[in-house]
Amino acid sequence: MAHAAAPPHDKAGATISADEIALYDRQIRLWGVHAQEKIRSAHILLISIRALANEVAKNLVLAGIASITLADHETVTEEDLAAQFFVSDADVGRNRAEAAAPQLRKLNPRVKVNVIARDLQREHDVNFYAAYDIVIATDLDFNALSVLDSGARLANRPFYAAASHGFYGFLFADLGLHGHEFVVEREKSNRPTRIAPETSTRSVIGTSTKKENGKAIEMVTKREKYSPLLLANTAPLPPDMQNNMRKLRKVHPLLTCIRTLWQYQRDGLGTFPSHSHADLQLFTRLATEKHTELGLPADTLKAEFLRSFLQNLGSELAPVTAFLGGQLAQDVINVLGKREQPIQNLMLFDGEESVGPIYALHPSAFSDELVSAVPVLPADAAVMVL
Repeated sequence: MAHAAAPPHDKAGATISADEIALYDRQIRLWGVHAQEKIRSAHILLISIRALANEVAKNLVLAGIASITLADHETVTEEDLAAQFFVSDADVGRNRAEAAAPQLRKLNPRVKVNVIARDLQREHDVNFYAAYDIVIATDLDFNALSVLDSGARLANRPFYAAASHGFYGFLFADLGLHGHEFVVEREKSNRPTRIAPETSTRSVIGTSTKKENGKAIEMVTKREKYSPLLLANTAPLPPDMQNNMRKLRKVHPLLTCIRTLWQYQRDGLGTFPSHSHADLQLFTRLATEKHTELGLPADTLKAEFLRSFLQNLGSELAPVTAFLGGQLAQDVINVLGKREQPIQNLMLFDGEESVGPIYALHPSAFSDELVSAVPVLPADAAVMVL
């Protein structure tokens, strides 16, 4: 049965029970009781239920969140059976979210699993997004991701976008209009920690100390600022890279390819380019322009890599979705527990080379005013090419 309403926050504020401590003992030892209490009261919205979303949902449900809402208006196809483990032959033709929900419930009966079987690109009510603690969208095109990011941002809710394309994939994080605060624990040094900006996006805003096993442990509170996907798509590389040829030569060409795909989708040219000569020629031209726009050396974008990227588009490989799903779920858990440095803000993954570089992509004139000015785009709005 589809549920249109957001889940009630029935566990919020409740103290973790003894049997829950026993059940989640291993992870409590890893990230602490306080973080587990945050996790157990969290309500997650997961949009588009394909192989990558299966991995994200599995990890979050096993971690013991309060509820997860699966949202998908598409039906299960035979192609879905190759990489997804929550659906079977009998589910072909059924709504993807409704088909996955029963198997997900079996993983952890303590977690409430809700289903929304409609297209959330047309959901413009800020209160809808505000009912969730984190919004995650996977394997959608750029325009859909931008709409959902805008809705979450206006509700000041963390938003993640992710996709897998065969051997390749990405994770993108926009942790809200007002940024995200987190605590890093480290052994206290003789040099005092400065309350000051560390980078263009990160600032130290407070410190405290505690004794642990006879050592002085410093707890450093930091705040990260984030940009929405709409601005990150056209943002330059970080300043420390722009004038450093050695660093520019090391920038992975997957960054150019992902941003070219986003531009292709934003221009209304389709979800993926076909294998026609005209489409491949167009994508190559756009990729060359994007590579130049980023200030990258021309010889670091090779025809062989472009060809491999295009051949992988739209496919799903279980090892890649497992890696990306694990990384995304871990970042969500860290964000809920307000611990450790979150992704800032685009992580790429190349499964052929087993590398996952992270790039902080923000407008040159990065400011709260600029980032907060991005409006919600109606799903059927004409797309303006900048």
